[in-house]
Amino acid sequence: WDIGVATMKKGEIAMLTCKSEYAYGKRGSAPKIPPDATLVFEVTLIDWEKEDLSKAKDGGILRVTLNKGEGYSTPNEGALLEVHLTGEYEGKVFEDRDVTFNLGEGIEFGIIDGVEKALEKFKKGEKSQLEINAKYAFKDEGHAKFGIPPNATVFYTVELKNFEKAKETWDMDSAEKIAQAKLLKEKATNYFKAGKYPLALKFYTKLIDYIDSDAGFDDEKEKEERKALLLAVRLNLGLVYLKSNQSYEAKNECDKALGYDPQNVKGLFRRGQAYLDMGEPEKAKEDFEAVVKIEPSNKLASNHIIICYNKIKEQRQKEKQIYANMFEKFAQKDKEVSV
Repeated sequence: WDIGVATMKKGEIAMLTCKSEYAYGKRGSAPKIPPDATLVFEVTLIDWEKEDLSKAKDGGILRVTLNKGEGYSTPNEGALLEVHLTGEYEGKVFEDRDVTFNLGEGIEFGIIDGVEKALEKFKKGEKSQLEINAKYAFKDEGHAKFGIPPNATVFYTVELKNFEKAKETWDMDSAEKIAQAKLLKEKATNYFKAGKYPLALKFYTKLIDYIDSDAGFDDEKEKEERKALLLAVRLNLGLVYLKSNQSYEAKNECDKALGYDPQNVKGLFRRGQAYLDMGEPEKAKEDFEAVVKIEPSNKLASNHIIICYNKIKEQRQKEKQIYANMFEKFAQKDKEVSV
């Protein structure tokens, strides 16, 4: 019955004949429906709503299921997916292909955000039609090659042919967590070098989920490896945030890195850069001076100390001007009152 209804249009009236295997089967439904009965339904589809798959429930990713798929399992982050997708805009197909990728890395394979988010809810063998608005598709840039203008809603028919779940963190022992963290670090660093900062940020953050808790890390060698990885990833996150003009987040990551190694030159220097970007040159100067104390020949840090002095001078000059203007206004008011 539900398979037939899924093919109907709004307002359509249809006669659906359901053989027993698609109805109540050998058991029937006593007392009215005997075993192995074929049923006939007259169905009027008055109205229906598409399923909203967007996390914000803003109607940006809508699904109509064409084939339910099997079982109850859905892909997790990192799962290996085998997918067929067909994209349409105003009735014209702009892409039709098979693609295999890990969930979370779809952007590397030209998979739009809306399709990837929807696939998190798919079952094996499921085939669905998706209506995806610009926020989760090609945004305000559009896609010239596909003939899609800015802010356009697109439609995709997506089939999840197969998937293999990634192993969950809680199913891993400490050695597996270290190994997975190293793989993620390499992947994230490659994305960073390619200038793909959102992906680098995503994988560095995911890495932390594997090893942030020290539970289960009893071996001394593994403890040291974990600490070294966390220090490296916090430093790298600081750099990613700096490159992404997110100074406050960069400063926080450097704070965490310096919690592992208070004399770390990269941590001090990057935190100094973050403070400069945040308009706090005095704090920045302290960090750059700490770098020079550890590495007296560090010219870059020395140059940044000069930059800090200039910024401090500018700030004081502005403050002096503000106070001068305030006193001038007060003096003028006093003069007016006395007259």
